[in-house]
Amino acid sequence: MNKFSWYEATSIEDALQQVNTTVSEELYQSTNEAAVFKSGGIDVFDWIKEGLIKPKKIINIRNIPNLDTISFHEKEGLRIGSNVTLAELATNPNIKNHYLALHQAVNHAATPQLRNMSTLGGNIAQRNRCWYFRSADHQCFRKAGDRCFARHSETGENENHAIIDNGSCVSIHASSIATALMAFNASVVIVNGKGERKEVSMDDFFVSAGKDIAMETILVAKEIITEIVIPAPSKNTKSYYIKQGARESYDWSMADVAVVIETAGDTCKSASIVLGAAAPVPYRSVQAQEAMAKKALNTENASAAAEAAMSIARPLSKNGYKVPLFKSIIKEAILKIT
Repeated sequence: MNKFSWYEATSIEDALQQVNTTVSEELYQSTNEAAVFKSGGIDVFDWIKEGLIKPKKIINIRNIPNLDTISFHEKEGLRIGSNVTLAELATNPNIKNHYLALHQAVNHAATPQLRNMSTLGGNIAQRNRCWYFRSADHQCFRKAGDRCFARHSETGENENHAIIDNGSCVSIHASSIATALMAFNASVVIVNGKGERKEVSMDDFFVSAGKDIAMETILVAKEIITEIVIPAPSKNTKSYYIKQGARESYDWSMADVAVVIETAGDTCKSASIVLGAAAPVPYRSVQAQEAMAKKALNTENASAAAEAAMSIARPLSKNGYKVPLFKSIIKEAILKIT
């Protein structure tokens, strides 16, 4: 690990004066002069320990006041500060009572020890999971290289990789919590170095590899996440989240799904269905949503929605198992709503 200086930010303005780049930008074009943010620090220090980034300065934003609160209003919804830990989310009664799928996603994320350290802002802003991307020995597209090592039909180890939108990059986004947040139509509040504030939907916060190979989010230097906002659900809204890993104990997701449905009796009035570990960013399945809209909540329609979601899947040489796996958990999550 390289030597770096440590800066303890005391305010949002203070932090934004110190930072000069993002981890994404530094990975794509290294300067060795980077000053980057650290909150929980788990993902950032992974990159540093592997020698993939060598920042000159780490700006600790973990102790900035007023970024660690959770508030809920029945009409206005939920507001979560970016420095709220996953452990705090996991035990919040308002999240459990009004946003069940989010509660389930948080409680399936990482280990209890990591949930005590990880912050929500850091969780959704972390870089993608791919052993080639996270290896100093492989210069892939996301690091300004000339190939995707995982895509190779014979030598590529791609069993955990993307089956949707897997063109130039087949990595998958690591945050299963983002899957649930997107299903609840959450927004991300971002403040820039000029003090300007913008609120961006989760659908627009993430950036596809086809649009920008170096980035997974819209965040650039001199920007910081301050909170995540989730609208208040209607009284007839129900949700469910399922994560499938290789083991029952802590493991990265092989496939996960968050389903949020506004019901009208036994009918789906509208559906929000988002897949995790399916694409390089959390993927909203418009196909599944349209298949469920105005339909009865039954096995036949849930199966049809699952089939619709996977109709666009293009599995790689070793991850074809994900197609039936996603069909199974999408169907199961929808039927849990009934």
